Amino acid sequence: QVQLIESGGGLVQSGGSLRLSCRARGFDSGNFPIAWFRQAPGKEREGVSCISRRDHDTYYTDSVKGRFTISRDRTQNTVYLQMNSLKPEDTAVYYCATDFEARCSSFYTGGFGDYWGQGTQVTVSS
Repeated sequence: QVQLIESGGGLVQSGGSLRLSCRARGFDSGNFPIAWFRQAPGKEREGVSCISRRDHDTYYTDSVKGRFTISRDRTQNTVYLQMNSLKPEDTAVYYCATDFEARCSSFYTGGFGDYWGQGTQVTVSS
């Protein structure tokens, strides 16, 4: 059974940092792209970052470039999202997702996400 389990969310002050984890179960996540999405109240879900299969490429939405870093630990079957210099507008529920067919390039357009985690809340106070 394919599962993605997020953790690491919480409440942090503006300018602070958090590291989100997305642990995969039931499959070798290293063979597939893993993406992070977020959804704030009243807003559409937004693609935040993606790491390609075999870690050849990473992708970031413009608003997080230079602040967020996606990485993968194959020994732990886990993908991380290091979030620095957090802003109140980063407040959202963060989800990780994988796709067994699509590539990271699809995560911008909504064509990504065979499997999703349950989400973890990130709240940044001003």
